[in-house]
Amino acid sequence: MNQHSQIQNTETVAETGPAERGRINLLFLLAPLAVLALAIAWLYSANPLASFNNGAPPVESLTVERTILDQGGLRLLVRAGGSEPMRIAQLQVDAAYWEFEQVPAGPIARGDTAWVSVPFPWVLGEAHRVTLVTNTGATFDHEIAVAVPTPVVTSANLFSQAVLGAFVGILPVAIGLMFYPALRSAGAATMNFLLAMTMGLLAFLLVDSFVESLELAAQSAAIFQGPVMATLAAMASFLLLMGVSRRKGRPAGLALATYIALGIGLHNLGEGLAIGGAFAAGSAGLGTFLVMGFTLHNITEGIGIAAPILKVRPPLWTFAGLALLAGGPAVVGMWIGSLAYAPQWSALALAVGAGAILQVVVEVALFLMHSDDRRGSSTLLSAPVLAGLAAGVGFMYLTAMLVKI
Repeated sequence: MNQHSQIQNTETVAETGPAERGRINLLFLLAPLAVLALAIAWLYSANPLASFNNGAPPVESLTVERTILDQGGLRLLVRAGGSEPMRIAQLQVDAAYWEFEQVPAGPIARGDTAWVSVPFPWVLGEAHRVTLVTNTGATFDHEIAVAVPTPVVTSANLFSQAVLGAFVGILPVAIGLMFYPALRSAGAATMNFLLAMTMGLLAFLLVDSFVESLELAAQSAAIFQGPVMATLAAMASFLLLMGVSRRKGRPAGLALATYIALGIGLHNLGEGLAIGGAFAAGSAGLGTFLVMGFTLHNITEGIGIAAPILKVRPPLWTFAGLALLAGGPAVVGMWIGSLAYAPQWSALALAVGAGAILQVVVEVALFLMHSDDRRGSSTLLSAPVLAGLAAGVGFMYLTAMLVKI
């Protein structure tokens, strides 16, 4: 009888045990959250920080994200980043006080934006300094280096930007891909040279993208934590694309070429955002020499995309798709940048591009290590590979001199 009761008790524990453990685990999960909620409620009600108040004003931060100059004066898009909502009390232009209109009116909460309009008769080609004064007396300066009218967004302007984006983004990649038939007869050493040259040009784009991303991040509002945002975005992009690319094993051939085009396209998206923002600010003086420099700078990208598919015969539409994937984002970036530019979004796009490019660099390096000669890591130290790396980095660096102003 006792043995039968023990068996029943064991069955009851086995049946109710998991449910009870689930309730206990839920209780352990909710308990710290409840303590946290009570602590926050006490902090707001008791306000123990009041004893530390020595009359100092709150911490304030104000960032100008966009400047528009037109016949009505100038308009500034500002973003607040202070510890408390802040109010713009006065505004100076070139050390003189001016009346202004703020939309929306009133205090600007942390992280929110507002447009500030001033009927200031700016002078074409002159420099102007705007000073925003808060009700606490804190001042924030914004310099307009060269005053020029902000281009109006019209269908004609968008079409012109599309033509320019296609010329500096899609056309050079397509020209680089046109070397594909001539390179198909390349031997193993030439193949390794071309793949290493691809690594070299991508390595240059990686460094260039990330450095430019950090520079733009430094111009963004402190609330975005620019350098941290750029670093985390690059890491996330790299890990995500590595995971996607390894779903069916190590990418090679057309798959590897597609990832190369994607990495270059994300880089061109960030570049397009910056150029579009320069158009919106009226400061994009792209002369013929500069446009030709961009075109020459990007031709090598097309050769790099073609390198992994020299041993296959993809259909003609594949080349068009690769050219659009790599160069098309430059057009989209210009449009977005001219319509709604902010430094943090350009920084984010360039950081994502840097992570994508790093993923491609790793994949190309692994592809070289596991090539047909089966020499492993020694392939990376061979003369064709080292020469290709130097050629890729060197060519990109020299042609970049044509587009840096």
